[in-house]
Amino acid sequence: MQVKVNEIMNPEVFVASPYDPIGEIRERMLNDGIHAVPVVDCESMPLGILTSSDLVEEISASTLICEVMTVKVFTVPQYSDIHIAARIMRNHMIHHVVVTHEKKVVGILSTFDLLRLVEDHRFVMKNGPTEQARKGENHK
Repeated sequence: MQVKVNEIMNPEVFVASPYDPIGEIRERMLNDGIHAVPVVDCESMPLGILTSSDLVEEISASTLICEVMTVKVFTVPQYSDIHIAARIMRNHMIHHVVVTHEKKVVGILSTFDLLRLVEDHRFVMKNGPTEQARKGENHK
């Protein structure tokens, strides 16, 4: 059984505008335990992402999000197999991917969501190649 991204993503995603001041967003992130906020345009299309890593340095509360957000945001369609999202996260060494439907933000997926999937035993690891198969590959 293939698990789809929409089955484990967080659909109650908090988003921000690039022109929101950092202060309000940072406070909401702290109070609600949010580690990443997709930054969207007026049509809910992703423009970037603000993560807790972007807020490590001391930043004035009046600084606009567009001044500190990460512009390169990775997205995955909501009906994709979960292994696609996991591969994106691993290959790019990121902890969040923005989930989209018709290019609009509909959720967010974190490494914690993937760990919950493993913990709930909904993810079944594929068996690696047998010793005999590995030896056969070397002879080709």
